Amino acid sequence: MTETGYVHRLRAGAPDKPILLVLHGTGGDENQFFDFGRRLLPEATILSPRGDVSEYGAARFFRRTGEGVYDMSDLSRATEKMAAYVKAFADEYRASHILGLGFSNGANILANVLIEKGIFDAAVLMHPLIPFQPQARSTLTGRKVLVTAGQRDPIAPAAVTQALSAHLEGRGAEVRTVWHAGGHEIAPSEINAVSGFLGGY
Repeated sequence: MTETGYVHRLRAGAPDKPILLVLHGTGGDENQFFDFGRRLLPEATILSPRGDVSEYGAARFFRRTGEGVYDMSDLSRATEKMAAYVKAFADEYRASHILGLGFSNGANILANVLIEKGIFDAAVLMHPLIPFQPQARSTLTGRKVLVTAGQRDPIAPAAVTQALSAHLEGRGAEVRTVWHAGGHEIAPSEINAVSGFLGGY
């Protein structure tokens, strides 16, 4: 447990290399994407926290009152906490860039931190669901975002994914959206897209 309250795994990378924050989905933990992050960016610092909210025993990063219905005050709390958390590690390890990768619930908290705080240079949002109209209007110019999604995802509907991509583009981010024909599962085409997207860092 850190002072910020997250159980995590950490692999310290070389100074002046990126830090990659990897965030699990509901019911996952700090192991879900840790090794994937290490393979993606072997020289980077890899930081993988475990969600600090329990939903019937499943770890999450913020509370919800139902499927797709968020506890907005807890989302705000979690956003402030996550932003301070990753910024502290980025400063400690002298990271050249702050990168993020999240799946499902992890993508949702990552997206909201990007929307509200803009601290990430690049973010991978895998099957995100932002079922509300974000109010933040600060610029995201210079940020790069990869959104991956399933065309038949029952948890993160395609129209909501498209609205998020449009919101990010409207605020100046460079957004690429990659679809597969399935649902909420991660497809091989997504892995390839992520590898290509983060490979430049």
